[in-house]
Amino acid sequence: MEMDMLWSAVLTVALGLTGWILRSAYAEVQRIQILLNRTREEMARDYITKTEVHSDINRVLDRLDRLDEKLDRLVERK
Repeated sequence: MEMDMLWSAVLTVALGLTGWILRSAYAEVQRIQILLNRTREEMARDYITKTEVHSDINRVLDRLDRLDEKLDRLVERK
């Protein structure tokens, strides 16, 4: 009879430990999914659109064109 009680106790502890480990793993997976969703939202917020890139590049090119014109006038004067 003692062997049966010992075996039951070992099985109970083993199943309890397995259940606790599985619950912890499930909670960790849920936490990682939440963090992944937040990361996706933040990345989408931080990126810029193609139109914004084109407008920024056009502004830089306009400035370079004006600088080029000023340099040309400076060279013509001398």
